[in-house]
Amino acid sequence: MKRQEFINQLMERANGTPCERGEAFAPANIALCKYWGKRNAELNLPVNSSLSISLGSLGTRTVVRYAECADGVFLNGEAAPRAFSARVSAYLDLFRRGRQFFEVRTENTIPTAAGLASSASGFAALVKALDELLGWGFSLCELSMLARVGSGSASRSLFDGFAVWHMGQRADGMDSFAEGFSEDWKELRVGILEVSNAWKKVGSTEGMNRTRETSELFEAWPAQAQCDYDELRTAIAAKDFPMFGKTAENNAMAMHATMMAAWPPLCYWLPQTVSLMQEVWCAREGGLDLYFTMDAGPNLKLLFLEESRAAVKALFPMVQVVEPFA
Repeated sequence: MKRQEFINQLMERANGTPCERGEAFAPANIALCKYWGKRNAELNLPVNSSLSISLGSLGTRTVVRYAECADGVFLNGEAAPRAFSARVSAYLDLFRRGRQFFEVRTENTIPTAAGLASSASGFAALVKALDELLGWGFSLCELSMLARVGSGSASRSLFDGFAVWHMGQRADGMDSFAEGFSEDWKELRVGILEVSNAWKKVGSTEGMNRTRETSELFEAWPAQAQCDYDELRTAIAAKDFPMFGKTAENNAMAMHATMMAAWPPLCYWLPQTVSLMQEVWCAREGGLDLYFTMDAGPNLKLLFLEESRAAVKALFPMVQVVEPFA
């Protein structure tokens, strides 16, 4: 099935009322069990289910209006870079009716394209804003499927707290969607350690393709990810933080190992990334309950409980602490 066919099939369910303006916010999300690899690139269907946690007020706010003669795409108050605008316009092409144009104004509270899931919150916010503007009246699960087409991880940014993205089995992708789940963990904290806010030289889509096509380690990745997914669900239900942290960190390291075994090797780490990882390991050996995860970028996301906040802040004064369930 082609992407446009999939969109048209979903559009048959639309039953809302259009507006003159759509506005929405979506949080960034950090994958604890990663999405890395597609079984269908056209529809962004993953090779494994994934699990994430949202970052509260860190994310994207988007306003969408109709435009007269051409799309206008703005990022943080300025005309967006050409590649960014082209990606947004290509996505809007899926929903146009005749000679219809849009003005899209996006504000990110996290760095763009730096491995902090800005594309996830960006496409999730855009889909929610379009839902209001065009009057689709879709559920969050339906919107997650539309967001998935723009950026796979965006499917999970429709939800606060924990979210899962079901890989699905159907070839048409109609059973591959995300949903939130009710488990909260009020003591859980995420700490952002920003190493670099520069644009990635190799985007996630290109990185996934290279890994799948050339990495000998990739064959084992889907089974490992499924095992990690199950263990994380168990750890969350039991509030077992050591199991939770260990599984999330191990999953991240396994994903990056598959990338490094690709050719040419794909390494998103910078020297400071490795230094910070070693500091976490050293602190844990010293008795601090502290773990990390990483997406496709150089920045670390620390995982710890509120009782460890003072110790984490002392070790990493520059950390930005997020309370996902505040």
